[in-house]
Amino acid sequence: MRLLRLGPVGEERPVALHDGRYLDLAPVTADLDAAFLARGGLEEVRDAAGAGRLDDLPGADGLRVGAPVPRPGAVVCIGMNYAAHAAESGAAPPEHPVMFLKLPNTLVGPHDDVVIPRGSVKTDWEVELAVVIGRRLSYLDSPGQALDHVAGFAVANDLSERAFQLEVSGGQWSKGKCAPGFTPLGPWLVTPDEVDHRALGLRSRVNGEPRQDSTTADMVFDVAHLLQDLSQYLTLDPGDVVLTGTPAGVALSGRFPYLRPGDVVELEIDGLGSQRQVMQAWKEHG
Repeated sequence: MRLLRLGPVGEERPVALHDGRYLDLAPVTADLDAAFLARGGLEEVRDAAGAGRLDDLPGADGLRVGAPVPRPGAVVCIGMNYAAHAAESGAAPPEHPVMFLKLPNTLVGPHDDVVIPRGSVKTDWEVELAVVIGRRLSYLDSPGQALDHVAGFAVANDLSERAFQLEVSGGQWSKGKCAPGFTPLGPWLVTPDEVDHRALGLRSRVNGEPRQDSTTADMVFDVAHLLQDLSQYLTLDPGDVVLTGTPAGVALSGRFPYLRPGDVVELEIDGLGSQRQVMQAWKEHG
């Protein structure tokens, strides 16, 4: 099942993409939020769609695509989770998952423009598999329990400002991760039964030129391991988002230039859809 949110910023409507039709989920829920996920809303949607109780959303093809979940309680990120990316960053693969946080207000739609932060000279792209939590997750005893807590998967761009992240960070990465618009998510939330998250191709391009091309099979720590590990240190609630790391091929490697105004970033993951962002220059407002 593929779920998405369509409409202007702040006015998105929940929709299911079912047999090529955009089904209006208003009879089931007002949004794809934490309360919807916690009460088993995904099953409600599946039952309603199967029973033919949902109508088409008029004009869906022409509406903006928002992030597939509204503002989450937490965006938890994993660093250096692909060995080749760790190497291009000048580090060995980690012995334990490396965690950092992004602000929830960084989430935007998959095709929204992104403003390069004021003073930035090293804004970078990172295609990543995102995991959306469906059930509260805390103190899992084994990785085998993890997927029971997953609502679905999505494409994410973990945009990063490397100078902020590494040169003025004081040792923590979040300064370079939290600019407005720095987490494009979507287009879809795809339920676990639709994809094999363990072997998904993921790719990025800048101005049509290939940058990243890898597979989730190359993760140092797979999704189940990551979620079980995170659960020992924090509690994840329905609607929270976990970004699972990026493969090699970013500007930090020194092989490619950093992003500039007018650049077009495209990302895709097999079975999860694609994104396209145009980078914009920062301008003083007010």
